[in-house]
Amino acid sequence: MRCLVTGATGYIGGRLVPSLLEAGHSVRCVVRDPAKLRDVPWAGEVEIVRGDVLDADSLHAATEGVDVLYYLVHSLSQKGFAGIDRQAALLTAEAARDNGVGRIVYLGGLKPDGEELSDHLASRAEVGEIFLRSGVPTAVLQAAIILGSGSASFEMLRYLTERLPVMVVPKWAHNRVQPIAIRDVLRYLTGCAELPAEVNRTFDIGGPDVCTYQELMRRYAVVSGLIRRVMVPVPVLTPRLSSHWVNLVTPVPRGIARPLIDSLVHEMVCREHDIERYVPAPPEGLVSYERAVELALARIRDAEVPTHWAGASVPDAPAEPLPSDPEWSGGSVYTDHRRSPCAASPEALWRVVEGVGGSNGWYSFPLAWAVRGWLDRLAGGVGLRRGRRDQQRLHLGEALDWWRVEAIERGELLRLRAEMKVPGQAWLELAVEPSESGSTYRQRAVFVPKGLAGHLYWWSVAPFHGLVFGGMVRNIVRTAERPKE
Repeated sequence: MRCLVTGATGYIGGRLVPSLLEAGHSVRCVVRDPAKLRDVPWAGEVEIVRGDVLDADSLHAATEGVDVLYYLVHSLSQKGFAGIDRQAALLTAEAARDNGVGRIVYLGGLKPDGEELSDHLASRAEVGEIFLRSGVPTAVLQAAIILGSGSASFEMLRYLTERLPVMVVPKWAHNRVQPIAIRDVLRYLTGCAELPAEVNRTFDIGGPDVCTYQELMRRYAVVSGLIRRVMVPVPVLTPRLSSHWVNLVTPVPRGIARPLIDSLVHEMVCREHDIERYVPAPPEGLVSYERAVELALARIRDAEVPTHWAGASVPDAPAEPLPSDPEWSGGSVYTDHRRSPCAASPEALWRVVEGVGGSNGWYSFPLAWAVRGWLDRLAGGVGLRRGRRDQQRLHLGEALDWWRVEAIERGELLRLRAEMKVPGQAWLELAVEPSESGSTYRQRAVFVPKGLAGHLYWWSVAPFHGLVFGGMVRNIVRTAERPKE
């Protein structure tokens, strides 16, 4: 079948595409910026088209000749997210109906019966209902916590357990939840491509284990070899306060932690398992909780995490304009240019440039970077904890601490866009040029202020640029010139 995948740059979509290819389907990916899929290993095996779920014309073009449409897009924490999700679902359903798409498959969240839903769960449920009423046969898969290397739910669970040998646990941590391994989610999603045409319904999907969130943390500690965790129950930690706590303790920012915790306020347990009639479990059965944790930790340990929650851009972070756009002329733009000769070869210098961030650090005044990261976390931003997936190689569109890789020309240029909380837009460019004596390192910081606060921000940090940016230039060059051991 020809399958259209929306959200192919996201955590689930980036893993679903190779699963569909392995099952023998042809795949078309619709993305706002096709360049973001340039470096994925399966890019040459799929059709990549430019489009947006909020653009009716591009949706109609993308859905032509499609048998199955996978809808894996969530606006998550943007302002007015419910209205955005509603409009996107209506436009997608209309395009699918007009072009005769045979099936829509949507991944949403488990929802309890008879309880008032959080805004996020209610929005997910509404999107599912829009597709079910669209006239196109639809399968809405509803899952609770998805366990897999790089998933936001797993990272939140992992860091809370690893970093807090003694922790307070709020009331919601005593609710039961039924997690599911990412490989079982992908198996169900892939299998839905071949559902009978008359199937138009929701399916609850979950793994074989049902327990409280508190018990999930205790069992994680056992699997990962940690000492027994001490948990003190408290009645006062509301979901809002909990999201602030998660924001400080884990790499998951508040804007993502809040909807995850909102869902845990309810018991997230499957009420039926009818999906087994159409997509049977493998002979060895569904993946157990302990096995899912083992698999996820093994991928993290071996640096083989194919997709990560941080791969999706932070809400409201601009994709445009680029710092080289001519329409900036005449506007307020602050820049910090630096360059330095380097005795090392361009190849050696580039290896250092591409290795910046994560555990390698930023080559200048670590305390200043750490403090700025903590301030960003306190403001609800991403801080420095997202790190990097691969310590040697970067890919277009991926997260790098509080930056996003916006452009990469291997051996020549790395451009990073800031996703921290800042009154304006900021970029950092690192470039390598060959020279007669070896190479030249160029570095440029660009800041476009927003309002008076943006101008005041730039001038308040400008006195430290010599220490931070100047030190960065010197240390990158020295590291590249250092003989390899």
